[in-house]
Amino acid sequence: MRRSLKPEALTAAGFAPFGDVLGATELKDTLSINHGQTQRYHRLASVDIAGQAGPPIISIFRSQPVSLPFTVAVMERHPLGSQAFMPLSGLPYLVVVAPPGKLDMHKLKVFLAGPGQGVNYHRGTWHHYNLALQGQSDFLVVDGAGPDNFDEIQLPVEQRVSLALE
Repeated sequence: MRRSLKPEALTAAGFAPFGDVLGATELKDTLSINHGQTQRYHRLASVDIAGQAGPPIISIFRSQPVSLPFTVAVMERHPLGSQAFMPLSGLPYLVVVAPPGKLDMHKLKVFLAGPGQGVNYHRGTWHHYNLALQGQSDFLVVDGAGPDNFDEIQLPVEQRVSLALE
């Protein structure tokens, strides 16, 4: 049975079961630093890579845009630590997630992330790779470099989900 999902706006409350929304908003703790010349949006999320996730690393991922409708055929997770994505290109993108544990496609959610909105996936949260929409998009990524911190599932045809904005 194939389903079609429409994304909802990415909000902290809606995304809370899967991770944290990253961004400079008035709802975050702020500090004035650097002699009043800089506003620090403090502790947007915690990096969870304790134990076997490996040392923390910072990378840039460059994603090519997808055409909609798009079919979700794979899901991945990082069982040993969190993974954060902060967009650098100022373009919207789609975030596809499901709760940790055994992958339940009936609990799949899709969010439309606006420019300046990043995400920090909690340890074990199922997610699709980033789905850039309007052009090539770069993302600053913070995660662990451990070799065993990645699981990927190819979805059977009957479980694939189509994504569309309308």
